[in-house]
Amino acid sequence: MKTDHESHPKGGTFGSKGNFVVIMVMILGVFVAILNETLLNVALSKIMADIGISPATAQWLTTGYLLVIGVLIPVTAFLIQRFSTRSLFLTAMGLFTVGTFIAAIAPGFAALLIGRVLQAAGTGLLFPLLTNVVFAMVPIQNRGSAMGTIGIVITFAPAIGPTLSGIIVEHFSWRVLFFSVLPVALFVIGFAVVKLKNVTETTKPRIDLLSLLLSTCGFGGIVYGFSSAGEGHGGWSSGMVLIPMAVGVVSLVLFTWRQLSIPEPLLDLRTFAFRVFRLSTIIMMVVMMAMFSAMMLLPIFLQNALGYTPLKAGLVMLPGGIVMGIMSPITGRLFDKFGAKWLAVIGLALMANTLWQFAYITMDTSYSMIMILNTLLMLGISMIMMPVMTNALNELPPQLYAHGTAIISTLQQVSGAIGTALLVAIMTNGSSRFLENEQGNYEASLLKILSLIAGMKSAFLLAFGLVAAAWVVSFMLKRAVPPEAEPGMEGKRVSAH
Repeated sequence: MKTDHESHPKGGTFGSKGNFVVIMVMILGVFVAILNETLLNVALSKIMADIGISPATAQWLTTGYLLVIGVLIPVTAFLIQRFSTRSLFLTAMGLFTVGTFIAAIAPGFAALLIGRVLQAAGTGLLFPLLTNVVFAMVPIQNRGSAMGTIGIVITFAPAIGPTLSGIIVEHFSWRVLFFSVLPVALFVIGFAVVKLKNVTETTKPRIDLLSLLLSTCGFGGIVYGFSSAGEGHGGWSSGMVLIPMAVGVVSLVLFTWRQLSIPEPLLDLRTFAFRVFRLSTIIMMVVMMAMFSAMMLLPIFLQNALGYTPLKAGLVMLPGGIVMGIMSPITGRLFDKFGAKWLAVIGLALMANTLWQFAYITMDTSYSMIMILNTLLMLGISMIMMPVMTNALNELPPQLYAHGTAIISTLQQVSGAIGTALLVAIMTNGSSRFLENEQGNYEASLLKILSLIAGMKSAFLLAFGLVAAAWVVSFMLKRAVPPEAEPGMEGKRVSAH
C-alpha cells in the first residue's frame, strides 16, 4: 500500500472520503480516552469516602495511570510497525472499554486500579497510532489542517473533563463517570469493526528485550519518582522519590546507548539528528510543563485561597478549553499557509505574558480575571501544540513517523509529570519561606492564604522563565522539508540537518 503523499487524491483535507471516515472513527476513540484522563481528579474525594481509602492510596489511581502510559508509549513505534491499523486500534479500544467496565463496577480499590491500568494501556496506544495514520494518509500540504482537527480532541477533552466530572459527581455517584463513557467506547468499537481499514504497511521488526526492560525502568522510574514528589510523599529527599528517579536516570542512559548501537532500535533516537524535530521537542516539553502548572495550581488557589467549590474551580478552565477547540483547526490552516515559526513565537509570547500575570494574582483578583487569563494561556498553547508537532514530524522520512510520534508522546508525558512535581514543590517551598518570615504578623487564616499566594508566585515565575527560554528557541525554527521532497534524499533513512 502506498503511503507517500504523492499517491493521495488532492481533494479535501484528508485526501479522500475513505480517509476521512477512518480518521474520524479514530478521533472519536481518542476523545473518550483522553476525556477519561481528567474525569477522575475532581471525584477522588468521593471515591475515597465510598471505598474507604486514604489520599495516598487514592493517588495511585492517577499515578498508576500515568505510569502505564509512560511505560507503554515507547513501545508503540514497534507495535505500529508490527501490527495492522485495524487490529491495533480495536485492541486499544477493547482494553480501554474492558477497563472502563471494571472501574464502573469495582467493589474495592484493587479492582478500580486494575480498571484504570487497562484504560491507560488503551489510551497509551491510541494517540500515537492516530498521529501515525494521519501522516501515512494525509497529503503534506494538508497535514496542518488535519492535525488541527485532531487538536480539537486533544485540547478540548482534558479541558472539559474537570467541569463535566464536577457536574456528575455533584448529582450522581462517581461510577456514572465510567458508565457514561462506556456506551461511546462500545459504539466506536462497533463502528471500527465495520468501517476501519488498514492504512499503514506492516513489517516484521524484532523487539529487543533489553531495550524494552531499560525503557520500562527508565521512563517508569522517572514518571513514578516525579509523581511521588508531586503528591508529597516525603519530599524530594525520600526514598520513594530518589530511588525510582536514580533507577530511571541510569536506565535511560543505558537505553540511549542501546538504541544507538543496535540495528533495530525500540525507539530510533536518530530522529534527533533532525534540527527542527530537536528544537520542536524542546518547545513542546516546556509548553506541557506550563500547561500543567495552570491546570494544577489554579484550582488549588481558587479552592484553598478564595473558597470556591470544586465545580466552580473546574468551570474556570472551561472557556480556555472551548477556545482551544475552536482555534485548533484555525491554527492548523494557518500552519499549512505560513508554517509553525511565527505561530510558535506569538503563542509563546502570549503564554509568557499570561504566566507573568498569574505570578502576581492576589486575593483581590476577580474570578472573571483569572478565567480570562487562563483563556489567554490556552489560546497561546493552541497556537503552538499541533503546529509545532506537525512541523517536527514533517521533517522526518516516512519510516521514522512511528518513532517520532512515540518519542514526542513519551516526552510529553514525562515532562507533564516533571512539571507538575517541580511546580508543586516550588509552590510548597515558597509558601514555607513566607510562613517562616511572616509568622505572627497576620491572623492564622490570612497567613495561610498569603503563604499560598507567595508559593504560587514562585511556581508561576519559574514557568514564565521556562516559556521565555522556549520563546528564544522558537526563533530558530524553520519550515520543515521532508527528506523525500529533497533532491537526492530518496531511500535515505536519516539525514542530519
